[in-house]
Amino acid sequence: MTAVLGVLRSPWVRIGFVVVALAGAAYAIASDWGPIVAALHRLPLGNALLAVAVNVVYLGCTWASWRAVLTDLGSRLGVRASFEVFFLSQIGKYVPGGVWHMVAASELGLDRQVPRRRSFSAIAVATVVAIATALVAAVPLLVLSGRSIAARGWLWLSLPVALAFLAPAVLNRLLALAMRVLRREPLEHPMTARGTAAATGWALLGWCVVGFQVWLVGLGLGLGRSSLVAVIGAYAIAWVAGFVVVVAPAGLGPRELVLGVLLAGALPAGSAVVLVIVTRLVQTVVDVAMAAAGYVLTRRAPSPATASTRGEDRAPSDR
Repeated sequence: MTAVLGVLRSPWVRIGFVVVALAGAAYAIASDWGPIVAALHRLPLGNALLAVAVNVVYLGCTWASWRAVLTDLGSRLGVRASFEVFFLSQIGKYVPGGVWHMVAASELGLDRQVPRRRSFSAIAVATVVAIATALVAAVPLLVLSGRSIAARGWLWLSLPVALAFLAPAVLNRLLALAMRVLRREPLEHPMTARGTAAATGWALLGWCVVGFQVWLVGLGLGLGRSSLVAVIGAYAIAWVAGFVVVVAPAGLGPRELVLGVLLAGALPAGSAVVLVIVTRLVQTVVDVAMAAAGYVLTRRAPSPATASTRGEDRAPSDR
């Protein structure tokens, strides 16, 4: 394990990681370049620009949710330092495997004296919260919107499970199990009701915001104004589908397929394809832009190196 961690600290490994992640992001755009150009010609410029701005707000919500978890686990990073860690690590979503953004967050956090196991736990808990809140938001919203869903029974069954995963006691047991499996020291601070509630609130707000972003794109393509509730639920379910297919970088493919199927009947013929392509383009561009902003911040005057912590900062195995 020590040898592996030493390799991860290598600057060449970090550079290679960034190159692979950016290549994945570029592939997400280039693979659909022809349809993207055609889609952009059909979409009003105002809708596209507003969608970009709203997506930035959505990423801000996900950042706040993760930061609430990290603070609850014992490391309070400042706004700038947390921005650098979170948005630089998020580009790892474009590397197939589904865990590289967690690895990146662990290494970037260590640069700011946040223990690896705490950084990894924070991004893992934030991801669990994102999945659980996606289901909590999507199931009732899709049903209330009157959408016909073949898997409606399965979705209702997932609701109590999702709610259970938002309980601090369940999250703490999962973290304890993960530390035992990874043969790491237990975390010094458990998740509390207050921290979990903050992370959950930001995540739920994020689903509403990103659903609004997709709805804005859809409005420019003929989507009805009354479909906002359905779009929020559809995107949340599509995001979960993209996440569970770990070989798909940033959910590329599965997310668009599910979203297109759920919204196909609400759009004019052919417009569902345009919607999912433009949505992917907007989100990829914003992901890369926010990562670039985080990189620029790290190249300028250094942010404070030490995170504000509660109790012991890190064990020797985290160094």
